[in-house]
Amino acid sequence: MAAVGSAALLLSLAGCGSGGSPARSAPATADPASATGSLTVWLMNEAQTNWPELVQQVNDEFAAKYPKVRLKLSYQTWADKIGKLDTALGDGQAPDVVELGNTETMKYILNGSLAPVDKSTFENSDTWIQGLVNTCSYQDKLFCVPYYAGARVGIYNAAMFQDATGSADFPQTEDDLRAALDKIQAKHKGDRGFSPLYLPGPYWYAAMSYVAAYGGAIARFDSAGHWHGALNDPKSQQGLAHYADLVKTYNHGDLTVNELDQAAVLGKRQTALLYGNGWEAASAATAPAGDPKIAADLKVTGMPGPNGKPLPSFIGGSDLAVTAGSQNSAAAADWIRMFTSAKSEQVLADKDTLPNNLVQLAPLKTKPATAAAANAVPDAWFTPLAPGWNAIEKQNVLVTMLNDIFKGESVDAATKAADARIDQLINNPS
Repeated sequence: MAAVGSAALLLSLAGCGSGGSPARSAPATADPASATGSLTVWLMNEAQTNWPELVQQVNDEFAAKYPKVRLKLSYQTWADKIGKLDTALGDGQAPDVVELGNTETMKYILNGSLAPVDKSTFENSDTWIQGLVNTCSYQDKLFCVPYYAGARVGIYNAAMFQDATGSADFPQTEDDLRAALDKIQAKHKGDRGFSPLYLPGPYWYAAMSYVAAYGGAIARFDSAGHWHGALNDPKSQQGLAHYADLVKTYNHGDLTVNELDQAAVLGKRQTALLYGNGWEAASAATAPAGDPKIAADLKVTGMPGPNGKPLPSFIGGSDLAVTAGSQNSAAAADWIRMFTSAKSEQVLADKDTLPNNLVQLAPLKTKPATAAAANAVPDAWFTPLAPGWNAIEKQNVLVTMLNDIFKGESVDAATKAADARIDQLINNPS
């Protein structure tokens, strides 16, 4: 399906067939053994930190198939990757393969920076997670390949819940959770720096999960073929008001601070619960920012939302793309095939990272460390697949709206201002 032109922001990730299939052979090219030149690959630093053996496995496989092609791999950070990529594209020095966060892809698809790829030549492509496929798709063409998925979950200190409530079990409804948080708050009333629920004010991924829970949206696609802001709609406002109430009630820290260091707050025992990526549990239990002593107490769970239902999660993740100017595009696509094969994706799954397909995701739905995130994927939401989304995110439109709300501006006024800014940006390629 075409990514831009989807009428719904809140993606209902349709289940694909349960059976995977091997990839069809790649289109015939010159003999890989005689191919020459170089292949530049940019991966994010998570690959270097969390699955270096996968990188080595694929690089060895690539070297065996392309012995005369020199592989040049470098690791990037999220803070500066986009700036470096834009500069490299402008200078004609772009990598052949680049990893993109799934909210970054549309900008590069629309400005012609990515080369189309043949979905049928990639293993398990018929069971790829549809929400990731959507982030790579435009006008019925595929411009990148799903790499891994992510979903936000509740991460809590079971010992703190046991101490304050008499039970280490996580509450299954929000009403019960609030009752438990009230008891935890009372237990720590002498600790001014303690927040029973650490929910940062500008944490827009969390805020939009509550918007989604009420049926609201950041923006909607209308019958005239245009996107428009939808945060001022009543359902979106309900979600924002609900989020603001939770933040004001349970977060006693600086409400202007974002979520980037929230794992350290959990690791320092300054909160009993946060809403984040599953890997943040390990970060909270790792020195120096975290404390290894609490590793056994940290648990991952689904987050209850309003109206007795689970809180919808943002579907995060990364994709891999061949840049349009690559002089070695066949080898670039082949490297991606190797890196996203069933064998490679299993390395990710074994490390409790959500793979790119439903077949290998299925066992993770019952594994304690991954069940919450894996089960959140089918009902996850995503940002608008719109030309100007990158500009909206870059200009912190949602962050500004949330900061204004916590400074005392009404939800109605803040959402009107946000919608006006969204309307200026969202239909223009950024």
